[in-house]
Formats: sequence, C-alpha cells, structure tokens
Amino acid sequence: MDSKTKQMIVSALCKHFSLDPEPFLGGAGESDVKTLYSNVLKASGKEVSTQNNEVLKWLDFAEGFLAISKDCFAALEKLNVELATKSVLLGNGLTPSAADVAVFSAVHSSVLGLSDSDKEKVPHVIRWINYIQNKEDLSTLFAPIPVKLSVFDFEVSKSVSKVEANSNTKKATEGVKPVDKSEAQPITKKTEPEEPKKNATTEKDAKKEKKKPAETEPAKKDAELSVSLLNIQVGLIRKAWKHPSADSLLVEEIDVGEDKVRQVVSGLAKFCNPDDLANRLVALITNVKPGKLRDVMSQGLVLCASSEDHSVVEPLLPPAGAKPGERVSFAGIEGKPEDVLNPKKKQLEKITPGLYTDENGVATYKGIPFMTSAGPCTSSIPKATIK
Repeated sequence: MDSKTKQMIVSALCKHFSLDPEPFLGGAGESDVKTLYSNVLKASGKEVSTQNNEVLKWLDFAEGFLAISKDCFAALEKLNVELATKSVLLGNGLTPSAADVAVFSAVHSSVLGLSDSDKEKVPHVIRWINYIQNKEDLSTLFAPIPVKLSVFDFEVSKSVSKVEANSNTKKATEGVKPVDKSEAQPITKKTEPEEPKKNATTEKDAKKEKKKPAETEPAKKDAELSVSLLNIQVGLIRKAWKHPSADSLLVEEIDVGEDKVRQVVSGLAKFCNPDDLANRLVALITNVKPGKLRDVMSQGLVLCASSEDHSVVEPLLPPAGAKPGERVSFAGIEGKPEDVLNPKKKQLEKITPGLYTDENGVATYKGIPFMTSAGPCTSSIPKATIK
C-alpha cells in the first residue's frame, strides 16, 4: 500500500475519533495499518476490545487491498458478500466503526474508478460506500463517489392501474347481463301453469340485484387501505433521551414544522445512541392516535427499516434538503390522509406489509418510493421491512 493511501487512512481515522491528524502523518508511510490504527486509538482514549479480533480482520483487509491490480475487483466482490446481510462492517447500523472508515479509505480510489456496469455487480459495496461517505462526512478528504438510485417508471404504473380498473369495470358489467325481451316473453304469458316460473325468475333477478353492492365492497376496502391514509411527514429530531422506565425505549422531540415539537416514543434504545439521533431527519407518521407508552406521551410513529433477523434497525432517512413538515408522497397515489387513524380498523397493520426498502435501500410502498421535495427516503439496509 502506498504512503499516500496510508495517510488518507490516518486522516479518516482521526476525523472519526475527532483528532488532529497532523501528529500521525509524519511516519504514516513506514507503518502498517494496524500500527497506525493503534496509535490513533490510544490517542483517542477509546476502547473497542469487545470487537478487537473483528477490527484486526478488517485492518488486514485494508492492508492487503491492492488498488491497482486484477485482484482489486475480486476483493470488492468478497466485500460485497460480507455486506449482503450487514449495514456496516462493524457497529449497529447507525454508527460506523473505525474498521469501516479504514476499509473505506483503502478501497475508495478503486471504487471511484469502477464503471457503472461493475458497480451493479457489487451493489452492497456501493450502498455501504454511499452510507459511510455521508455518515462520516468524508467529503473534505475524499472525492464523492456518485451513486445511482433505482429509477421507477411511474407512468407505467398508472397505465397498468387504468387497464386493471377498466378490466374490472368490464367484468362487473358482464357479470350482470340484462334479460332479453324475447327470453322474457314466454314468462309474461297469463297462463296459470307459467306463473310459478315467473315468480322464480323474479326471485333470481332480485338476488342478482342484491349481489351488485357486494361486488363493490372489495374496491371500497382497497381504497380504505391506501397508503394515502397515512400522514407521513419529514421530521427533524431536536433531541433524544432514554425512556425513564423502559430500557428498550427512547423518547424524541421531533420538529414537523408545527408551533410545538412533537414528543415521540420509539423502540430504538437497543439499536441507536440518543446522541446519534440529534439533528437527524426521520419519516414520521403524524396521524396515529396519541397515547402513553410506559407513562410517557407519544404523538407519532418513527418509521424504521429492519433487517430480516431484526438485528439491525434504523429510522428511515429523508435526503438532505427535505424540509421538516413536508408530506412524503407516492407517485400515482393520491388521497387525503385520515385526521387520526382508527386503531379498531387496524389500518396501519394492513398497510405496513407493503412498506419495504428495495435492493438499493430506497424506501418504498409496493415498489413506489417515499418521495420528498429533495428526493427519496432511504436506509442503509437493503430489502428491509419498514414499520
């Protein structure tokens, strides 16, 4: 590994630990990555002994990564496999580790030079790179690596919806055929034997008429379950703290552009440090019924992405530039949100199965992105459930 790359690793580690890199840069070229890491760690006064073996594993990876060789892409493919089920190499998904920073610094120049087609072959690496460069604010040290998000053809979705609607209307029309006059003629003859048949036909027609409203009931139910019923707004967490009587809960004060901040209780204590949530944007359902959680009032629901085994959970992240209070929209889906969701109707429980992140971490409702004025909401967890 060349001296310049080692200096970049040192600078990034110092930024991670909030240290001045100047004292460490002089002999960076002569030291290995483990020694550089050890020196920075000692100066920071922090300990990571519980993950020491894992940290050393990734420092070895950074040391051995060859930026200019055919082995470079093979190493990235191995890294891609490692990241397939993780948000970060080490950490809880919201706070990347020093190992993440060191490996990012080592592979940065190689990933920057990848073609779009090669980037598509290592999607988890690209998702991770994008997360680290933004979370650690490394733009002052490294050139930003552009990341393409999924493109959705919303017009196709609209067309499909219209075709399906027309098809359903046609089927509904065909389901109730008018009685042909020529067929009805024999029944209208005023003869005693034919009278029972007339009554029977009338009863059948009556039953058909009764069935008509029933055919429209599923459509009404579908309308009731539209994501448009949820008032999902961009919120800015002003501060967060641990719940006074529940170890698994955090309490946040969230600004959604109203006169007063909203107090919200979330089950994030095992996954997030309260300090990391301060001044962070989130997607908040603001029309859930307010209520107390362990004696603390909660006035909203922070939408979070969760890995399949629920080992990593993090709030959805609206893009920088999204304004607190603006409503998240879904292309092709219109409708007014409920003033307050009715818990008895279980509307939220029926809608949330359609909420998930795609392979690039974009938050969606049945594949349609959570959109703000600045772009889609995202997560570092691909193919995650959202609740």
